[in-house]
Amino acid sequence: MQIILLEKVANLGGLGDVVKVKDGYARNYLIPQGLAKRATAANMAEFEARRAELERLQAEKLAAAQALAAKLDGLMIQITRKAGMDGRLFGSVTNADVAEALSAQGCEVERGAIRMPNGPLKSVGDFQLEVALHSDVVATITVSVLGDAQ
Repeated sequence: MQIILLEKVANLGGLGDVVKVKDGYARNYLIPQGLAKRATAANMAEFEARRAELERLQAEKLAAAQALAAKLDGLMIQITRKAGMDGRLFGSVTNADVAEALSAQGCEVERGAIRMPNGPLKSVGDFQLEVALHSDVVATITVSVLGDAQ
């Protein structure tokens, strides 16, 4: 299916690009999320009419993401969980827990934006995590998991 991208999508293209993607990806994800429209003649004309507005909105989103990234970069948060004597946690620390700890410090971040490449944290220690605020903006935070032996 041919689509017009309404904003930058990682590994696909930028604003205004006309790309061919699988039908299911377009129907089930890109179009419902407002990231794309079908590449019909009417939609192409409407896009060209709104291009300046869409570029301005994308620039505002990028500026907001960069401001939040400057605030987050190098931030260290501490999360305490019950742990055994060997430093392994009873349970784990997930991206939802990290998002909750960040919001307690005044930085609202969606849990889906927190990248945990090795899955949930299951041991005591310091971990470097990335927060993808925008397709071009990634901030690095340090999560310190503390054990609470009981």
